[in-house]
Amino acid sequence: MTTYGSLPRSFFDRDSREVAPDLLNKVLVHGETAGRIVEVEAYCGSIDAAAHTYRGRTDRNATMFGPPGHLYVYFTYGMHWCANVVCEPEGTGTAVLLRALAPLEGCETMEERRTKARRTTDLCSGPAKLCQALAIEGDLDGVDLTVGGGLQLVDDGTPPPPAPTQTTRIGLTKGVEHPWRWFVPGDPNVSRRW
Repeated sequence: MTTYGSLPRSFFDRDSREVAPDLLNKVLVHGETAGRIVEVEAYCGSIDAAAHTYRGRTDRNATMFGPPGHLYVYFTYGMHWCANVVCEPEGTGTAVLLRALAPLEGCETMEERRTKARRTTDLCSGPAKLCQALAIEGDLDGVDLTVGGGLQLVDDGTPPPPAPTQTTRIGLTKGVEHPWRWFVPGDPNVSRRW
């Protein structure tokens, strides 16, 4: 895979609702594994009841209040890790949840980590699945995605889709009315069709 280097911090220093659709078709790389981002959701801090930062800063969500371009990793349901890309200026508390990837590299390694996956399209078709497949856990909370190295977001020259599908977000009890989910139309790795 030809990569074009990590995305600059300025890419992330924007409204999460602008960053989210622009992340589609970018590539998340961790070690020998990589996947193309095909589904995302934006979370908008103090104006978004579904955001972890809606009620303010805590030890758990501190990374979301940090500089843009860092990874916010959290544990959910007592069993799963999920990964978000921090957006906007420091102190804002907004991020984009990475919901699904299309596997590109290291599929055998992903299969070893995701033994329940029946097909390649099951490897990264959900936020917890992609974290398991790429070995993203809590020790990576706060990693700077803009500096390169073991975990990074890169542009391999594939542009975002010109007309991504936009829907409301999935699996929420608050903020359900906001249409802040985007995915690559027709991609078989998306976590849930609409």
